[in-house]
Amino acid sequence: MATATMPAVVHYELRKGAVELREVPVPTTIEDDEVLLRTRAVGVCGSDIHQSRNTQSWAVNIPVILGHEFAGEIVRVGKAVRGYHEGDRVAAETAAKICGQCLLCRSGLYNLCLERKGFGYGTDGAMAHYVRVPGRCLHRLPNSVSFEKAGLTEPCCVAYNATCMQIRIHPGDAVIVFGPGPIGLMSLVMAKISGAGWVGVVGLAKDAGRLEIAKSLGADHTFIAGSEELRDTARSFNAGIGVDAVVEASGFSATLKEALAVLRPAGQVCKVGWGPQPLEFNLDPLVQKAVTLQGSFSHNYMIWERVISLFACGKLDPLPIVGRNEPLAGWQVCFEEMGDGKIVKALLRPE
Repeated sequence: MATATMPAVVHYELRKGAVELREVPVPTTIEDDEVLLRTRAVGVCGSDIHQSRNTQSWAVNIPVILGHEFAGEIVRVGKAVRGYHEGDRVAAETAAKICGQCLLCRSGLYNLCLERKGFGYGTDGAMAHYVRVPGRCLHRLPNSVSFEKAGLTEPCCVAYNATCMQIRIHPGDAVIVFGPGPIGLMSLVMAKISGAGWVGVVGLAKDAGRLEIAKSLGADHTFIAGSEELRDTARSFNAGIGVDAVVEASGFSATLKEALAVLRPAGQVCKVGWGPQPLEFNLDPLVQKAVTLQGSFSHNYMIWERVISLFACGKLDPLPIVGRNEPLAGWQVCFEEMGDGKIVKALLRPE
């Protein structure tokens, strides 16, 4: 009897361009603690682009199906999974494998588990018709939340963690976000939801289109990195001493120097953007200003629940950042346009 197959976007070798649409077997078995999910929407992440160009800084278990931002419909339920049934609409977290026993896992910080492996690099992801998902990763979707919106829950959770958990924004605060990519743009929205009185977004000259999107999402001002206008504007807050908080989402380490320049003493910086470049500048301003510098990585269960609640009540809508919404066969143009900066975000519809 022939094995049923499905199309999937597969990263098959550790070299540039080693990603293609392949026919792979449909999962026929699941573990007792898993469900089989029919993927309805999957976001394309910058990490997917990095893997397609072999510029990733993490280990990849090739061959692997890409895709870690996804939502879908349960079609099979493992016998140890409780509270979910066939036909349920769900979104899924990214921590596909964790040890479950370490101090971090037991404290609810499983996103930091040293044995964590995510969908799309450590185990097969969701750029396919079906994906196996541990029941602990699931979150139920209200009927008012579309699969397309739910497919973008993950980057919104990254932004929520950085902007609402790792730093504290108070009503009326002035905030600057460096980097108008998906995480930066969602951090802008999160800062506004948190009560920031003014939010500026900083990008490069080539980011003109993204900065326009930032304005449409509520940015009070946009800037080109390194401009005198940026520093002059920052000095107009808090009686001339700088803004209250910075979210560094650009992924360039050198941006931290500019962040320290625009920040007031005793201000906060959250670095959520990844970048391999060394700092190559003096950190004395961090000491002199007594700045709180906080890293942020991934997310956990409560953050997912809160983001989905924001979707449901209409206070958070990530769809304006989507520049392409394609069937799975259109994956390549999505990767190319995101990688070239022509669009901020893309969605794939595997069905």
